[in-house]
Amino acid sequence: MSRSEVLSIRVPPLEERRRQIEAEPLPRNIGALLDQAAAEAPGRLAWNFFESGETATYAALRDRVNALANGMAAAGIGKGAHVGVMLPNIAALPTTWLALARLGAVMIPMNIAYTPREMAYVIENGDVEWLVIHEDCLESLAGLSPWPGRLTESRVVVVGDAARGLRPWSAFADGQRGDFTAAAAVALDDRMNIQYTSGTTGFPKGCILTHRYWLTIGKVAAWRDGRAFKRVLAATPFFYMDPQWLLLMTLFHRGTLFVAKRQSSSRFMGWVRDHRIEFCLFPEMVFKQPPDPRDRENEIIRVNVYGLHKEVQAALEDRFDFIAREAFGMTEAGSCLFMPIEATDMVGSGSCGMPSPFREARIVDANGMPASPGDVGELEVRGPGILLGYYKNPEATEAAFDDGWFRTGDLFRRDERGYFYIVGRIKDMIRRSGENIAAREVEAVLRGLPQVVEVAAVPVPDPKRGEEVKIYVVLQPGLTHDDVSTDRIIAHCEANLARFKVPRYIAYRDDLPKTPSGKIAKKILTQGVADLRQGSYDRQEARWR
Repeated sequence: MSRSEVLSIRVPPLEERRRQIEAEPLPRNIGALLDQAAAEAPGRLAWNFFESGETATYAALRDRVNALANGMAAAGIGKGAHVGVMLPNIAALPTTWLALARLGAVMIPMNIAYTPREMAYVIENGDVEWLVIHEDCLESLAGLSPWPGRLTESRVVVVGDAARGLRPWSAFADGQRGDFTAAAAVALDDRMNIQYTSGTTGFPKGCILTHRYWLTIGKVAAWRDGRAFKRVLAATPFFYMDPQWLLLMTLFHRGTLFVAKRQSSSRFMGWVRDHRIEFCLFPEMVFKQPPDPRDRENEIIRVNVYGLHKEVQAALEDRFDFIAREAFGMTEAGSCLFMPIEATDMVGSGSCGMPSPFREARIVDANGMPASPGDVGELEVRGPGILLGYYKNPEATEAAFDDGWFRTGDLFRRDERGYFYIVGRIKDMIRRSGENIAAREVEAVLRGLPQVVEVAAVPVPDPKRGEEVKIYVVLQPGLTHDDVSTDRIIAHCEANLARFKVPRYIAYRDDLPKTPSGKIAKKILTQGVADLRQGSYDRQEARWR
């Protein structure tokens, strides 16, 4: 469907759509949404993991989830249990999530790229009692000695080859009934996830997310444009938040979620064409692929873009003949801002849009006072379905809220019409290929080398990945980079950081500039430097620049 055809379809005005979304009650929990969808569209395909061939109709999915929930309950997983899930993009991951939703248990998703150090942190900090893990991740698990927290062999469940006598995931559902009755009622404000996200403290913080959180974001994404999306694409890992809400969005529409094993810029538009996708999150890297004569051959109604350079938005729409709209969201608050599909005059404006349904937004100055239109300040949002807090971190929770408003840590301005524009980040973060990397976590790992005195991690602009990680390293007196080579630094990082966090650029310094309070002055490090790559070792190209 072309842009002109989509825009010619009459939909209720934005404010009417907002009122309707907010007025209609949410399902009582995530399981109830699945039941509603299965009752209304039992034979329709709920999902298609098209690279592995795993599919399920709504009726089959409901029965599979119920059987798994019954098996989990029989094994002792009940309401409030903390279950770590470390799986790639296979159907077992969302099936496990939905089964835990039935039970009122809490899923703690874990990145399959985690090193043993990162695994141990999440398991310990998240009070993980059970672990559902893929066979390919068992090597990382073997690096934990002893296993942290309450984890024991009898509580490790393996998808694939259950080595060492561990419990097989498939056995949970074997012989179990396809109907389910919860031992305890599951309410909207019960916990569903502890979703770990990088924070400025240097280590991930666990966002406590409820059924209301997920159903709110799913409903908003489903209906904010006033039209249905029957074929939705998820190309990013399910252990991140996006595919989870994309699944719920699809359930609201009784549509089909098409799931890729992993994101691929070169194959992305092939997936869109092959599966007649109507909605997806569109990576800017796809736009940077060579033009293809079939680019305009798609059925997309809308794509969401995040942080897209405003200068290319019109060209993006023209090349693919679809509607691309900015949005802004966070793990902590879900959908915060979105650009209405009908706002054609805002293409290329750089705006993230207006507050989403269920959300109020404001900008405050350094004194916490509301900023005037045009003034820059911190974006704060509030509304139902925001995180309950950070798990076992009351200090971070208290700091994140301002009299009921969630502090995003991002700098914004608002124009006279009520459109919001992101200006920059207050937080010391590096965003590489859509991944948030806490500079302080990288720094903490590097300081674990006894030869390193100080280190500063900073973002380096990159046309392909948005930003790359650069580190400035100060060694112990008397040591040089011959004593602590770039290879040694990289090996240390690879052993203790997920691959996407490992620095690309390394520079040695005799000292680092400091603020009057003694903190490292990163702005002085980067100020006035035309090319931050110069004078650094480039890990990717294996050379000094």
